Amino acid sequence: MTVQSEAPECMFAFVVIAARRARQLMAGAPPMVAPRSHKPTRIAVEELESGVLEYQLPEEPVIEEKDGKRKKD
Repeated sequence: MTVQSEAPECMFAFVVIAARRARQLMAGAPPMVAPRSHKPTRIAVEELESGVLEYQLPEEPVIEEKDGKRKKD
């Protein structure tokens, strides 16, 4: 897995990463940007869009078909 800092293109990944960061902020983690809002979800999105948040996405699994060929899913 590689560590990334730019916002993911996949909207599902974007939402999952922002939600995890929002939970960290609600638990008391300091913001990494000068927040324009006091809401943890807004701050998490700002951090993700500005590129200061580092995260890892899992590799795409390789699935073997019955005939022994490999394909990426």
